Amino acid sequence: MKKALSILGSTGSIGRQTLEVVSIFPSSLTVVALAAKDEVDLIIEQIKKFSPKLVSVENEAVKTKVEEKLGDSKTQVVFGAEGLLKVAALPEAKMVVVAIPGSLSLTAVLEAVKLKKDIALATKEVLVTAGEIFMQEVKSAGIKVYPIDSEHSAIVQCLQGEDPKTIKKLILTASGGPFLKTPLEKLAAMTAKDALQHPTWKMGPKITIDSATLMNKGLEVIEAHYLFGLDYSQIEVVIHPQSIIHSMVEFVDGSIKAQLGAPDMRVPIQYALLEQSRAQNMWSRLSFVKSLDMTFIPPDKNKFPCLGLAYEAGQKKGTAPAVVNAANEEAVKLFLKGKINFAQIAEKIKAGMDQQQMVENPTLEDILTADRWARENLVI
Repeated sequence: MKKALSILGSTGSIGRQTLEVVSIFPSSLTVVALAAKDEVDLIIEQIKKFSPKLVSVENEAVKTKVEEKLGDSKTQVVFGAEGLLKVAALPEAKMVVVAIPGSLSLTAVLEAVKLKKDIALATKEVLVTAGEIFMQEVKSAGIKVYPIDSEHSAIVQCLQGEDPKTIKKLILTASGGPFLKTPLEKLAAMTAKDALQHPTWKMGPKITIDSATLMNKGLEVIEAHYLFGLDYSQIEVVIHPQSIIHSMVEFVDGSIKAQLGAPDMRVPIQYALLEQSRAQNMWSRLSFVKSLDMTFIPPDKNKFPCLGLAYEAGQKKGTAPAVVNAANEEAVKLFLKGKINFAQIAEKIKAGMDQQQMVENPTLEDILTADRWARENLVI
């Protein structure tokens, strides 16, 4: 029987690659709903290829354009937050792929969990902003979360057959981004064009900037804390520019297990969609016949302060991670528009942390309020 998927963020980098995987496994996977933004031509293309029952877009204007170009179709088009919720909650969907950057999808994802739909999770902000609430709902619903991030997928694979009590620490690898070798004094002069030149991964603009600041890795540390139930002192970050080892687990006896693979997001996506079962790899592969150089260096937290800010927010808990996440999103937007320089991204986030009125045991509404506060108070 085919597994029916709802995909939140179908026109983004992860969404498009998810649909590539679906195309390779038509006997196992089918798409029943898509949520996208405003890429009308691509949305039309996806509708015609996958024939989803339901599609949600950003607003009514986009909905009108899609319907005009689509013509006679059985696909229903909806829009906005309500439309996103409908896609996540569609009864036919058994798994919801979450690939919308930012906290936009939080309410919809929590609703999908309550409806007992498994989650294939690429969006970091779900766990970062509402990790306690999300994991409680996951436990209550008895559903499974399949991480799509290559790092967390790697950890899941390393832990297969292992007793979690024997974990000493998790080691998340980071490429170091495009500015790994750029001197600290030159970072302020780096432009968005420079920052978007990631050396190993092909990703969307927001996550690529986060990789350049190492905030991406900081958010992954918070995710790992919730996914694997470990203290922050047991989660380490190491720079591995070649992106061959995706993450490692060290056990109490000193043994270390690592998951290696080509830097191709379709591999962890496939592993998640197929519920952590192995199937033929149609994508990139490593070759040990060719020379494989692997280097590891500790991250420079003075040069990349966003990593330390993420650790700090995670350890504070409460609404602190939501504020850091929202402040980061807004700062990245400003940087991409050329309104602040690269070094000011961290300064904006630090300002948000210093000015926040933290709620220690937040409700979902508290988290959303903190998110709104950060966005409204940190723009220029």
